[in-house]
Amino acid sequence: MKKQRQKMLIYFIVLMSAISTISAQNNNDTIIVQKPIHDSITTAVQKSKLNYKSLIIPAAFIGYGVAGLTVRGLREINLDTKIEIDEHKPTRIKFDDYTQYAPGLIVYGLNLAGVKGKHNLRDRTIIYASSQLIAAAFTLPLKYMVKEERPDRSNTMSFPSGHAATAFSNAQFMFREYKDTNFLLSISGYPFAIFTGVYRMLNDKHWLGDVVAGTGFGILSTELAYWLYPRIDHLLRGKNKTKNTALSSTMVMPFYQNNAVGIGLIKTF
Repeated sequence: MKKQRQKMLIYFIVLMSAISTISAQNNNDTIIVQKPIHDSITTAVQKSKLNYKSLIIPAAFIGYGVAGLTVRGLREINLDTKIEIDEHKPTRIKFDDYTQYAPGLIVYGLNLAGVKGKHNLRDRTIIYASSQLIAAAFTLPLKYMVKEERPDRSNTMSFPSGHAATAFSNAQFMFREYKDTNFLLSISGYPFAIFTGVYRMLNDKHWLGDVVAGTGFGILSTELAYWLYPRIDHLLRGKNKTKNTALSSTMVMPFYQNNAVGIGLIKTF
């Protein structure tokens, strides 16, 4: 089992290294949103750029996860990882249900405490809500289409890991909000995401490939949300309105009520 333990360790090191690669990206991968001069919203949309280099790592993670569904060697790694975990009989806890949201909540908490991120309340809420919707749009349909059985055989919705996707979309959101002002703070959300992914396996809910794919979908979702934000902002504000207008304002807020999650929109004229 020593060899299997080494395999597991190697893949977690790869996961950490990939995150470090994303964290080390230069500022060219950021979305350019100019200050409101004349039609600033239109300018922001025109300047919005999606750096394709930022998609390499999540694409690699997703590719690994997809390959793990059919490639024999990767399926064996999934099984070896489960066997190794079962031998140690780890205590199963439910913290992963909460840690997946921790980085996003920390961003809002820091802003309340006066540690400002890249965007204000309205703008970051639009971005955050968009990233969560995109992540759900990726993962939920795939669960029903792929029908991969969970390690504990509870159902056939194992691939990809929705918890991992949510966790890493939150961590990437924190990274994008603070990377230009406090790099160490910006990467502090990743340990929560890694914890979530690891415990999805320790709790016997996912295979290694499910978690790796979920990681990729999560990072990709946030990158797409930042790229789409100027366009969404443009639509919400109206074509001929600037960011400084006193005549129109829009508030977008996520809500949770009666076991339902949604987004509320308030627009004043």
